[in-house]
Amino acid sequence: MAVTSVALVAHDNKKKELVEWANENRTRLAPLRLYATGTTGRLLKESLQRDDLHSLLSGPLGGDQQIGAKIAEGEIDLLVFFWDPLEPQPHDPDIKALLRIAALWNIPVACNRATAEFVLTSAYMTDDNHRSQKPDFSDYTGRKVR
Repeated sequence: MAVTSVALVAHDNKKKELVEWANENRTRLAPLRLYATGTTGRLLKESLQRDDLHSLLSGPLGGDQQIGAKIAEGEIDLLVFFWDPLEPQPHDPDIKALLRIAALWNIPVACNRATAEFVLTSAYMTDDNHRSQKPDFSDYTGRKVR
């Protein structure tokens, strides 16, 4: 199944780089449903002139968790998250939870420009025959708890 929706997230020191990357890939992103957290969403809306971009709360105010919920609900196929490895974040537990949910639901995560380029130009993006295997949680959800 081709990718139809992408979440775009960036820490403050990486927002400029994400906006530049998005502008360079404007054509590839054009047919996709885009989600972003707070300030990143505002910057992308202005730069890409995409009024249809779904801007959620700022990451520290719950936006990371909103993105995670959309991943769990099957609404987001790819997470592009330019995080800053040199700056501690006050909401690190939220970031870890977002990355955990993306790994749990087996969606690709691009944490830097090189990986974002690789994923966006791969067959995964457009091949309707490609299926990202969603995990089977039936053993977990059907377990007996005493």
